Amino acid sequence: MGMIVEVETVDEDDDVLIPPPNFSMVEDCIYRSSLPHPSSFPFLQTLNLRSIIYLCPEPYPEENLEFLKSQNIRLFQFGIEGKTEVSLPILSDSIMEALKVLLDVRNHPVLIHCKRGKHRTGCVVGCFRKMQNWCLSSVFEEYQRYAGAKSRTADLTFIEMFDIINLRQCLYSIIYQYQGASKKRRLMYQGETTQKPPRLTSF
Repeated sequence: MGMIVEVETVDEDDDVLIPPPNFSMVEDCIYRSSLPHPSSFPFLQTLNLRSIIYLCPEPYPEENLEFLKSQNIRLFQFGIEGKTEVSLPILSDSIMEALKVLLDVRNHPVLIHCKRGKHRTGCVVGCFRKMQNWCLSSVFEEYQRYAGAKSRTADLTFIEMFDIINLRQCLYSIIYQYQGASKKRRLMYQGETTQKPPRLTSF
């Protein structure tokens, strides 16, 4: 007569790192995604984040704040409404301020995200690409890749019209230098050394 033996199985997913939806690397030490859920916290730990740029007006979830505190990650919040039509001056000012944070290498590695990582995040990344002198068709293609069927003509128009000259004037104190053995062009504050900057914290 056979006997049923219960065998304890090991969940192979225990050690699987789960990135947030719409996650991608924008540039060395710059990442984008949707709002991270707790299941993605172990993955985020591997990025050694120094800062998060949050583009929504809603309060940051408490569990996410606890994670940031435990990892000594600084939160920069820019409350951009998620509606299809946003006042252009307000949107422009918010994007401008977010880009100032993004371009400061002392905030790197940095994660940019809104709720779904599509429209608001796409606008910030699109304007950043213009700073990098990407052609507009490539900027639009990247935006549409993440926005999918919900691509917004208003967002594309905003990116096209965004005044990067004004942004460069706002960042007059930042100069291009080569940093470290990688020889990759990085943005640094004038007078800043090439030593690793101290970790910033808002807690």
